[in-house]
Amino acid sequence: PAMNRDVGVSRAMAAFWLLPALLLSAIPLPHWLDPLRPDFLLLVIIGLGMQSPRTCGPGTAFIAGLALDAFRGVVLGQHAFAFVVVAWLVHRFHLRIRMFPPLQQAGTVFSVLFIYQFILFWIDGVAGHPVTDWARWLPAITGAALWPVLSGAIARHAVRG
Repeated sequence: PAMNRDVGVSRAMAAFWLLPALLLSAIPLPHWLDPLRPDFLLLVIIGLGMQSPRTCGPGTAFIAGLALDAFRGVVLGQHAFAFVVVAWLVHRFHLRIRMFPPLQQAGTVFSVLFIYQFILFWIDGVAGHPVTDWARWLPAITGAALWPVLSGAIARHAVRG
């Protein structure tokens, strides 16, 4: 019988995307530019999760989130938890989201990034580090704006699995 092969991303290609995204998410930026930084690592997890949910799912998101927590020196597990929630949503709806045109995909990614930012906002509040500045929501906007380019680049690297 013929085997059903999904289009996916190899583990090596996933690492090729995840490691630079982690570095881009962790390197220091000037104070005025930092609020505009998209959540590169989460965007890559979303992109890989839509292209290859078996390779990059909630487990990968958890490990990537812990790495980001360690790099940023924040409450251990906050990014990991938020990444897992987003990865689960992407895993659950990846086939539907992939069928959307690019603008609608960007809107959906904005919604998911907003959920991610809200989870971090909630955790910061519970931990006693409330940040109520409006700039905390800018990464959801810049991430959605970057999404069409990033998703196209990840899709071009998808291989037959």
